[in-house]
Amino acid sequence: MVTALEGAMFADRVDAGRRLASRLQSLPREGLVALGLPRGGVPVAFEVARALGVPLDIIVVRKLGVPFQPELAMGAIGEGGVRILNDQVVKLTGVTSAEIDEAQAREETELARRAARFRATHQSVPLTGRTALIIDDGIATGSTVRAACKVARAQGAARVLVATPVAPPHTVASLQDDADEVIALYTPEEFFAIGQFYDDFSQTSDDEVVRLLAAPREPVVASANSVPNPGDPPGRDEEVEVHAGAATVSGHLTVPEGTHAIVVFAHGSGSSRHSPRNRFVASVLNRTGLGTLLFDLLTPAEEHYRENVFDIPLLARRLVDVTAWLRTQPEGRDAAIGYFGASTGAGAALWAAAEPDADVRAVVSRGGRPDLAARRLGDV
Repeated sequence: MVTALEGAMFADRVDAGRRLASRLQSLPREGLVALGLPRGGVPVAFEVARALGVPLDIIVVRKLGVPFQPELAMGAIGEGGVRILNDQVVKLTGVTSAEIDEAQAREETELARRAARFRATHQSVPLTGRTALIIDDGIATGSTVRAACKVARAQGAARVLVATPVAPPHTVASLQDDADEVIALYTPEEFFAIGQFYDDFSQTSDDEVVRLLAAPREPVVASANSVPNPGDPPGRDEEVEVHAGAATVSGHLTVPEGTHAIVVFAHGSGSSRHSPRNRFVASVLNRTGLGTLLFDLLTPAEEHYRENVFDIPLLARRLVDVTAWLRTQPEGRDAAIGYFGASTGAGAALWAAAEPDADVRAVVSRGGRPDLAARRLGDV
């Protein structure tokens, strides 16, 4: 579980879908169907279906918004006459039965329109006896996902799984009664809106949903140097904490299955493992089969003191300690390790690479400060 974050977690829905797909690699493929919730959940589900090599379909549901606060869900409706109400929201807001019925009638019209639009050129995948993997771009209250679970079971799904890039912990817990399993990449305590976790959360259009449903979904093929061997450890995508000297620093480790090389990011001043730019670069590296470890060189308390940002020996030592920790992990034990440094982080990466106990194959400096490690460059 993670706490509130500075900046977005995901560049966009494509980034979120690819990272979610990495987390779902261990799911059995037999009988699995990826079901996106239109509209925003479909781009995420498309990436999952493509990566796992499973069929893509949709479950059309509509949120029932509180009349005076439409973004707050008091329930949801789904195909086949399914209706779910959030009794707590209804009670707190004082919404009347007449207002609920009015909202339902309005949303039923839109649900029918969307179902007809999306299914005009896309044949539904039968769910009888199969595993329904319901995917959305984020889950706030869970009303629409509950409705989707009910629809999937009504259509004969043997198992119902829910997967999402981000959801608050209390919602994940509450959905355990509706799904056989709930998978969320991030579960931040401070959750105000799904869009706060995306750098680009622009609306997905009906045309985009139709295009994705019709698009071919060849499985992603890893590069030749990352073909997994029988003894390779499974893929990994998770938040980690590393003891570096007297401090404990936080990071995010992503290792595609079968990779034999990991890039450790050394962020500069004012940046972190949550930076959209850093995450975007990491996602590109992950798609080529490289593992990545993004971590914060300083603790939140240390960041308040500007002198720490330019304490290159301190930052370099942290980098060496984190590299040593990575060597204790199954994924990093035999992997080739490289440093990717930016700003002051580039100086720290070069300084660390010159340490006698450093174990790195390459150092990349992006817009960095190699001058901060000038006296150590000859030893890199």
